Amino acid sequence: MNTNRLEAFSDGVLAIIITIMVLELKAPEEVSLQALIPKLPIFISYLLSFVYVGIYWNNHHHLFQITEKVTGKVLWANLHLLFWLSLIPFTTSWLGENHLEFAPLALYGFTLLMSGVAFNILQMIILKEHGEDFVLKKILGKKNKEKASLLIYIIGLVLSFYAPGLAVACYVVVALIWLVPNKKIENTIG
Repeated sequence: MNTNRLEAFSDGVLAIIITIMVLELKAPEEVSLQALIPKLPIFISYLLSFVYVGIYWNNHHHLFQITEKVTGKVLWANLHLLFWLSLIPFTTSWLGENHLEFAPLALYGFTLLMSGVAFNILQMIILKEHGEDFVLKKILGKKNKEKASLLIYIIGLVLSFYAPGLAVACYVVVALIWLVPNKKIENTIG
């Protein structure tokens, strides 16, 4: 099976996730700019989550531009990723409404961690399904970026209980690490 249906389905789910997130942004009743100030934490959590969903969409797109075949295992691994990503609107809303409280921040971090784990599982299954000569195997190499990201997520998750600002900083750092797509993949497909 080629990747078209999987990509179209995934793109649709990611578009719905972003739509749900933006619908959670409620305009204030007042018309002054100062009425926006209490909404700032909600907007910041939305912005970070929007960037994350965009990063996953971008990397998912690149991954499936190289992927030559889709098997049942790849489909289930992709659904596993979409499950964790689909929780982002809920955790974003809870975090934004409760600022830097430890439970919403920890759940947000856990959702980001599990999304990262799910993406790594998806990559590993694709690699296994394609064999030794698959070009992606050479591009990904030791996967240092992936390993570092998962470690930073775990650190952020622990810090969410003790130092919420540093936990958020960890989540921002991971987003910054992934903001620029893998140039080797872009050069291969384009």
